Amino acid sequence: MVKITFIIYDKCSLSGVLGIKDAFVMANLWNFKIESDKKDIESHTDCKEPLFITETASLDGKPINDNNGIIITPDKSINSVQDTDLILIPAFISSNVIKKESFTEILEWISESYHKGVSVGAFCTGTFILAMTGLLDGKQATTNWQFIRRFKRNFPNVTLTPEKILTVDSNLICSGAVTSIYHIALYVIEKYGSKQLASICSKSFLIDSGRQSQLPYTTVYFDKNHGDKAIIMAQQFMENRYQDNFTIDYLAKEIGLSPRHFKRRFKKATGETPISYLQHIRIEQAKKRLETTNDNINEITWQTGYEDISTFRRLFKKHTSLSPKEYRKKFFFSSK
Repeated sequence: MVKITFIIYDKCSLSGVLGIKDAFVMANLWNFKIESDKKDIESHTDCKEPLFITETASLDGKPINDNNGIIITPDKSINSVQDTDLILIPAFISSNVIKKESFTEILEWISESYHKGVSVGAFCTGTFILAMTGLLDGKQATTNWQFIRRFKRNFPNVTLTPEKILTVDSNLICSGAVTSIYHIALYVIEKYGSKQLASICSKSFLIDSGRQSQLPYTTVYFDKNHGDKAIIMAQQFMENRYQDNFTIDYLAKEIGLSPRHFKRRFKKATGETPISYLQHIRIEQAKKRLETTNDNINEITWQTGYEDISTFRRLFKKHTSLSPKEYRKKFFFSSK
């Protein structure tokens, strides 16, 4: 029997908690079927030995308000939790939630539990809370792709691999955006159950367990809130003229900076090199054309500022993990 404890806190996203609790209930039912080798799963719902048991715990055992204002009463306080095997941290939606001083006691409890041998997992943005403990320093992690820059800025000692849907490092488990929480569930089901059980549950949840990357779903947002007017001019230049064949040195001179100073200043303001930023712009434009037009790959290559088709294909796959053809097949939609 595996005991799983969900930590719930004010303004957390409760949908992940309830969805995953239900996932483990379904895993128990399928496990009863596998163990008994019978066809009728309904006849085994009263089995007294489920594979997974779950509980919820808040800091003090008192009710919390989730991100929708729904009042939830936990099973217990964190200090009443005994002999748990896995702690799971739900996500948050509002970034105002992530203030370390609000989680001091919870962070200490998670750290103490981990050092006693308890595994810890974090859903989506819940990775921020796990990272606050310091347990992820020097370890691999992932998080919601929309929060990548903030995560890197706040936790530079964590080896962030944002392209991954799931990471497991030293019994610390992290998932990417939203529905990737089910990949944590499948990982746990396979670890404590079996590959057969995880495979059946994957089909029941309609989750593609073979999907390993968030990259196809990532949309790049171009931040201009850094306050450097010269760099904002450079960003606007690239966004307006991404189809043109120009060098980064030419761009630097256009805004009145030496190439070396420009590259250093651009990196400081945006977190990216100028060439990487330009690639992001071009790939985002290519994605839009693949999603909404019937233009062929050659046309899209030239429309987005690339002259060599093989270079375009290589960069597109690097940024999305899919070929242009695969991307169009997955995301194409017609406005007609």
